[in-house]
Amino acid sequence: MNYELLFKNLKNSRIRIALTGANGGFGRTLLMQSRAVPNVEIAALCDIDIDGMRAALDALGYAADTVRVCLTAEDVRRPSEEGNMVLVADHSLLGGVPHDILVEATGQPEISVRIAMDAIHRGVHVAMVTKETDSVVGPYLNRLAQEHGVVYTTADGDQPSNLIGLVTWARTLGFEIVAAGKSSEYDYVFHFESGELEYTDRKRSVPGLARLWHLTDDVSATLAQRRAAISEFPQSATPDYCEMNIVANSTGLLPACDALSYPLCRIPELADIFVPKEDGGILERTGVVDVFNCLRRHDEASFAGGVFVVVKCADDGVWRMLQEKGHVVSRQRKYACIYQPYHLMGLESLMSVFSAVLHRRPSGSLTQKPHAVMVARTRRDFRARDMLQMSGHHHVIEGVSALLVPAGEARGKAPFYLAAGKRLRTDVPRNTDIAVDALDLEGSALHAAWQEMYGLGQRIAD
Repeated sequence: MNYELLFKNLKNSRIRIALTGANGGFGRTLLMQSRAVPNVEIAALCDIDIDGMRAALDALGYAADTVRVCLTAEDVRRPSEEGNMVLVADHSLLGGVPHDILVEATGQPEISVRIAMDAIHRGVHVAMVTKETDSVVGPYLNRLAQEHGVVYTTADGDQPSNLIGLVTWARTLGFEIVAAGKSSEYDYVFHFESGELEYTDRKRSVPGLARLWHLTDDVSATLAQRRAAISEFPQSATPDYCEMNIVANSTGLLPACDALSYPLCRIPELADIFVPKEDGGILERTGVVDVFNCLRRHDEASFAGGVFVVVKCADDGVWRMLQEKGHVVSRQRKYACIYQPYHLMGLESLMSVFSAVLHRRPSGSLTQKPHAVMVARTRRDFRARDMLQMSGHHHVIEGVSALLVPAGEARGKAPFYLAAGKRLRTDVPRNTDIAVDALDLEGSALHAAWQEMYGLGQRIAD
């Protein structure tokens, strides 16, 4: 694809962006890359940490005299008319700043859904980076945007949008997709010399992993042994379920299993693992989304939270040739893995901005339906009035696990990020999927949007 031709009208355009959650890592990457494109203008930034935003802008080389902190609607009007960037802590002030697209990256679903709906009602496109919101009510926001003549899209640079792109690329070319997925965010890095395994800031001696480095003919047995060998390490992450929920809703692919599979495996093994059990793999069904934990040597390149599809091989001769060129093909040459080993956060997201503003098309999915639900299952007994407080970088609710189930199996069950931060109205015993009715949802904007989504029911399903 020649992107200069695809977006050739960018040269004669002016694209104005408002960014919420601006002081996070995603915001910084988008701000940096936006400076490199002359026709892109950051019209407004919104974050409760004004000082942090100013410091980030200074570090990125934005001139201080072009940035104005505004506290009221009257404050906003003048600097935006003068072409200055507006900084606000209150998202309700964004309506006073002309912009073409809002990039929502607060990571706070109760706030995020309000911001997105306000923008859509104002006739502004929305690129949704807050995957927590998208996983709960993405299909509703997508439909609402269409009704208001604007675009709602996932943002390239985050795994859901990148994987949707890879899946639709493969489908357009006529490939039969067996599985689609991503690596979990951080690799398991093995040091052969010392026998140590490193995962983020953890390092443990796991010398037995060396003898498990290659798959045997019994793939499932090897994977089970690897899982046992790293039992001291975390082997799943809540955001992965969220991201695969979005991909399922956007592509119709269903979860491979409720807990997702998370095999510890190397990149060359993917086409032997994410295939049906009858062909030696791990899948009970095909046409699924799933996640793996990437195992690599310390001197090998990372998968970097990238994305992949496993497709069926239609001709042995073609795939033998591609295998000889180094492509990842299964040992029987029945399946192949096509992958993109990176996601660059906001450095890539302008592609979604250009698609929405210049072509009025999402870079994600044009139609979304609630195909899967990320449910919250208790690991201990909870009592009425307990708060389901979420904490940590990996979105942990203490005593609660995330699972991804087909929507038809989730009736009455609360989406994980709808439950997060809510107080329980009733006791919930261990090993129970938390019900919507068990939550105190008074004043929840996310719940109101979720109700609208299922109130639309047939319209979304059709």
